[in-house]
Amino acid sequence: MAEIKQANRQAIIDYMARDYDSLLRSMRALIPDKLPEWTEYESEADFGNVLLQLFAHMGDILSYYQDRVANESFLGTAQTRRSIIHHLRLIGYKLSTAVPASTKLKITLTVPDTNNDIITINKGNAFATKSQKDKPSVRFEYTGDQPLSIDFSAVPIVANKKHFEGMIPVEEGRLVKDEILGTSDGAKNQKFLLAHPGLILRSLGLGQAVNKDIILLTELGGTTEEWTLQESLAFSREGQKDFIIEIDEEDRATVIFGDGVFGAIPPGGAVIKVTYRAGGGLHGNVAANTIQTIVNTPQLALLGAKVTNPEPATGGADRETIEHAVMHAPSVFRSLRRAVTAEDYKALALDFKGVGKVRAEPTNWNTVTLSIAPEGGGQVSDVLKANLLAYFEDKRPLSTIIEIEDVDYVKIYVTAEIGVQSYYSREDVKEKIKGAAGRLLAFDNVDFAQIIYLSKFYEAIEAIDGVEYVTITEFRRKPPPIRPDDPGKIQLGSNEIPRIPDDPEDGPEYVGGIKVMIKEGGS
Repeated sequence: MAEIKQANRQAIIDYMARDYDSLLRSMRALIPDKLPEWTEYESEADFGNVLLQLFAHMGDILSYYQDRVANESFLGTAQTRRSIIHHLRLIGYKLSTAVPASTKLKITLTVPDTNNDIITINKGNAFATKSQKDKPSVRFEYTGDQPLSIDFSAVPIVANKKHFEGMIPVEEGRLVKDEILGTSDGAKNQKFLLAHPGLILRSLGLGQAVNKDIILLTELGGTTEEWTLQESLAFSREGQKDFIIEIDEEDRATVIFGDGVFGAIPPGGAVIKVTYRAGGGLHGNVAANTIQTIVNTPQLALLGAKVTNPEPATGGADRETIEHAVMHAPSVFRSLRRAVTAEDYKALALDFKGVGKVRAEPTNWNTVTLSIAPEGGGQVSDVLKANLLAYFEDKRPLSTIIEIEDVDYVKIYVTAEIGVQSYYSREDVKEKIKGAAGRLLAFDNVDFAQIIYLSKFYEAIEAIDGVEYVTITEFRRKPPPIRPDDPGKIQLGSNEIPRIPDDPEDGPEYVGGIKVMIKEGGS
């Protein structure tokens, strides 16, 4: 509370407490000395009291804004995404945008008399999952720079069907082609806002754009010029046709050109067009055999072809959170974006969106092996692998070879026999137990070489309301270890990550967490 103190025979107000009540009380405490003739200041009907309340209210508001400004001035205390973006820009760190999931599609053609048909799949041809009542469809597109041709005359007919064995790589998202940003006025540092939020923007290598989806052109007098995306214009020379992209706190992307000294200025009157992809996010990590709709691939649709994804889509990730950026940015800054030690490789790989977990290990004098778990789990897709290798191209020593491999997922099987108190729903308690156990093995809560303790499952289950007693009768891993585990813990290997069983063939009762058996005879 604000107090009026005496220091050197002068009244000093404690400004550390600046809420409405303390400010009002402090002003009233000054009245006897400053305005002794005012004796009715505590009356609600006194107009002077109304003014004091208004001043206290205004002081409270100003104090709040002062505190917010002070907090947002430091990386460690900032709360808004906008402030975090500006702070990290000082050390050259950009918050990552959402990353699209990727998978491969298999084509089945049921028409037997199409031996001479050659199907061409172009960039932007789309497929999708089926929409549901509470879950919209997810769009996937072929993103290859070159058209993909399929000669069905070379595909054998089996059971009146043709199965194209070569998979079609697809990524979640939508291609926005030839969007007109505007017309250049010849001024310095021109800025143009993209119409669609959620730009897919991968990390860039030195002087090169890893993300080939962003193509910017200027057209003037029948002449078309292509511009190059850079991370910064600081190294762009006069007349060099470069541009940068900045992403704000609402995921809106702005194209920024140079000033004629650092990067060229688009000539006045030039029409600016851009092609890019928008999308990304965890919602793209769809299950296997869910992408079955042909959206805009006319040749396949006319032939009555069917598509599906034999493997789940992986690698999709939401935009980087400010908590992750504050924690992770200092390690990236310390590495100077150069990969020398194993920790440098790990920090830089984690900076690449779509990568969930990383283990870096030098396996030879000039070889570093990165064990990668995509965001949300699963195996490393060819798209993620290629982008990650390109990302490290200007960060690794010239003689260093980077190898990327999948992690080893270990299924943890737990069976719990429980007693449920009579006034609790057995099904509700069962679901809560499966959820609590599942969180212990959730992808975000586990890591390499982790020790899984039996006691943690007892602790999580016993904390649930309605559980009278619990006995865990099964606690094992699959595949089994080379050496028997301690009965009370499971020690994982250096390249192993625990996971929840998700294959019904292993027992549908395990899916989603643990197997729960309710014993009769609860109170």
